[in-house]
Amino acid sequence: MTMNLIPGIESTGSALSAEKIRLEIIAQNIANSNTTQDADGNVYQRKEVAFEEYIKTPERRTPGYVDENLYQGVRVTDVYDDQTPGRMIYNPGHPHANEDGMVEMPNVDVSREMIDLISASRAYEANLTVVKTSRRMAQQALAIGK
Repeated sequence: MTMNLIPGIESTGSALSAEKIRLEIIAQNIANSNTTQDADGNVYQRKEVAFEEYIKTPERRTPGYVDENLYQGVRVTDVYDDQTPGRMIYNPGHPHANEDGMVEMPNVDVSREMIDLISASRAYEANLTVVKTSRRMAQQALAIGK
């Protein structure tokens, strides 16, 4: 039987990975906030991330034994388009303007993205703090045994 010196590190690691993906998607949204035409000729649609809790279990389990390798985590299950329509602006000189001179802009609100960016960044920092604290506690536990 092996002992996990840093409990919860798997859960925290999965949260760090999920928040990293969320940060990348937010950055993509901000970068494309003025993209009126993508490679397919469509207006850029804001992307959102869906998280899901999951429980990891080892392949072999002893009945009636609480396995310390069993942990809960989080993962990204989907990156999907926000279907909210973009705003229309009057710009008859724009190459993507319709016959009325209106251009459909992406449905990205940069101020909303910045709020999401701060939220994701804080969640990432909090999980990183858990890793650092767990590591410090494990080091102190090892020092006691000397």
